Amino acid sequence: MESPFELAAVLADAQRKESLTDWGPGEFENALGVLLADYARADLNAIGVHILRSGLVHSLRMRLRTQEWIRRHPEILDEVIAPPIVVVGMMRSGTTLLQRLLAADPRFVCAYGWEVVEVAPRLDYPFTGVDPRIAVSETREAKSRELAPELFAIHPMYAREAEEEIVFLADAFLSHVPESGAHLPHYRSWLDEQDFTPAYEYLHRMLQFLQWQKRRRGVQGQRWVLKSPAHLGYLDLLRARFPGLHIVHMHRDPRTTIASGASLNATLHAMHADTVDLARVGAQWLGRMGWTNDKAMTIRDGWADDALRVTDIGFDEAVADPIRQAARVYDAIGLPLTGQAEDAMRRWLAERPREVARPPYGLDNYGLLPEQVDERFTLYNKRFRRYTEGVTRG
Repeated sequence: MESPFELAAVLADAQRKESLTDWGPGEFENALGVLLADYARADLNAIGVHILRSGLVHSLRMRLRTQEWIRRHPEILDEVIAPPIVVVGMMRSGTTLLQRLLAADPRFVCAYGWEVVEVAPRLDYPFTGVDPRIAVSETREAKSRELAPELFAIHPMYAREAEEEIVFLADAFLSHVPESGAHLPHYRSWLDEQDFTPAYEYLHRMLQFLQWQKRRRGVQGQRWVLKSPAHLGYLDLLRARFPGLHIVHMHRDPRTTIASGASLNATLHAMHADTVDLARVGAQWLGRMGWTNDKAMTIRDGWADDALRVTDIGFDEAVADPIRQAARVYDAIGLPLTGQAEDAMRRWLAERPREVARPPYGLDNYGLLPEQVDERFTLYNKRFRRYTEGVTRG
């Protein structure tokens, strides 16, 4: 019996659904093949197989459709991406707050949830009227609230809010996203030896495409506000592809962030498999985040201009006075925080979606002790103590 994760069949399904065959530049089949082989070995249930395979086919469809848009409009590749502001930090460290706060400034642009879900519009879309992808994404949001309330509580994705661009890295099949939802030991270890440059090239291409679309809709913003915890381990590649960028590095007590990340991963695993080894999920997340933060610190140590290129912000101070912390970013990039921008930020703070209650979780749910986390993050805590030893320790 043929595996549902057979490479040729997955590629063919995407081409058939789009009636397109040109994948565009860049080799991705090898990475996709490694991922598919590990999915085929994973202990997935029928629902998990369907969800994960469908997601891969969707990624491939977006690649095909994007390439066709570029074939028809080669000027897309002439779009110049100005040096972005990139918010990084471990999950639950305030990255979403800072990104969405900055994105409220009309001088900036971001990728909204509805753009991330379907980056390439249908080929007959005339760029007039309300984009139909918004309604599709809002329907998806409503279904997620109804059918996966625990996941939505932990990681809500709103159609009309700024969203992280991690999807575009995942669409290049060089990403740590898959390991968050299934036990993929081979793909996980294989990734650690790979050059992620193709993923960041693909991200740049997708931002050019989105920026071109925004200009056709009359959007005036000039500078991207990006955000993803996934960038932490690849700050060197990020900076190489986006010279002149400014990084906002968010910090919080790892005891809190590790427990939150493990909770999200365990919820994703449970959507795809009948049994979940919570201790394994916890150990793998602790290892991944430790690896990621070690790389981030090493990369930053090599930057002679680190103090100019990075603004460090603690979670507690961001929550206590978000406008003040945003102002620090403006000072760092030499841009005035105008009254219009501040008013827009305050409106967003007043009107933003309110998080629903999250399910209870703690390190012990995932076989972890606070002392284990402290030991793994000894260097991180020593370096960023002023940001991590606030009210989060009680």
